[in-house]
Amino acid sequence: MEAIQLIQITPEQLQTEILKGVKIQIDELKNHFQPKEPNEYLSRSEVSKMLGVDLSTLHNWNKKKILNPHAISGRIFYLRSEVEASIKPINV
Repeated sequence: MEAIQLIQITPEQLQTEILKGVKIQIDELKNHFQPKEPNEYLSRSEVSKMLGVDLSTLHNWNKKKILNPHAISGRIFYLRSEVEASIKPINV
């Protein structure tokens, strides 16, 4: 940390220098800040339409642990990010 001497500096100049330093820090934070996106839950029918498969296929994928279902009050939901992550490229 560098030493600062406050000899012959006006309060306005001091305030200006402090604001410059704070602005630099805020700009750096803005450049690295990534807002967190909320989780999007999809129903079984939404996932089956999204993937173009039957509900029975989703059931089989759940049993094989290809998809990771989440439940509340007996209803099944899937995280969109997990569904999309389960799609893998194939090497042909």
